[in-house]
Amino acid sequence: MQFSKLLKSFIESKIINVFITLVILINAVTLGLETSEKLVSKIGNILTYIDKIALSIFVVELIIKLFVYRLSFFKSGWNVFDFIIVTIALIPSSGPLSILRAFRIFRALRLLSMIPSMKKVIQAMFYAIPGIASVGTIILLIFYISAVLVTNFFGNKFENWFGTIGDSMYSLFQIMTLESWSMGIVRPVMEEYPYAWAFFVPFILITTFAVLNLFIGIIVDAMQHQTIEDESKDNQNSQLNLEKKVLSIKNELKEIKEILKKTNLKF
Repeated sequence: MQFSKLLKSFIESKIINVFITLVILINAVTLGLETSEKLVSKIGNILTYIDKIALSIFVVELIIKLFVYRLSFFKSGWNVFDFIIVTIALIPSSGPLSILRAFRIFRALRLLSMIPSMKKVIQAMFYAIPGIASVGTIILLIFYISAVLVTNFFGNKFENWFGTIGDSMYSLFQIMTLESWSMGIVRPVMEEYPYAWAFFVPFILITTFAVLNLFIGIIVDAMQHQTIEDESKDNQNSQLNLEKKVLSIKNELKEIKEILKKTNLKF
């Protein structure tokens, strides 16, 4: 039992967290360097050793956590995330499975579970998923309606852009991103259909400047909610710690009072 507590304090210490974070960063860099054939031909063995050492460290860390937390380890989503990432890295990547070597870079995602500020961002994004899904449905509906319209309006003369609903949606997506939308698509269409701007300008205003800003608003609101929630938890923890200290002091005073009574002294 004492050994388990020591391991728990060890694996949760700031020094170990910083060390694991550094290992993740170094491993991510080495995996990136392995994409260069010149570097692999020169220092390929060194990069391989570093990769194996990093993976060994991750496995040892995972084993210690499983020993300390046991089944409660899987109650934390971040622990499950780390477990999946490390497990994928352990899959043999030789022969037909050699393509899996590319997935080793997913180890860098462990930074999300190691750095508290990143955790908050990811948690906020998960909180924002229902709102993002609603806005995504709205924008998908707008795209579909717009695609049907432009296919009927401009499909006969501009088959490459608006010949089918699929082509139209792709072209509209390009217009929404403002990538070569004017000289690349809209102005050529306006040469054949002078009033085409009456469709494209409102479409850009609605999708680019209105709907997409809703995504930003939802994420910002989620971040604020997460911050308030974290502050509330911190306040509750502080209050609980204060209550524990007060209770501890009361117990100590009771013990002193009992000792004084036994020694026939007045308190």
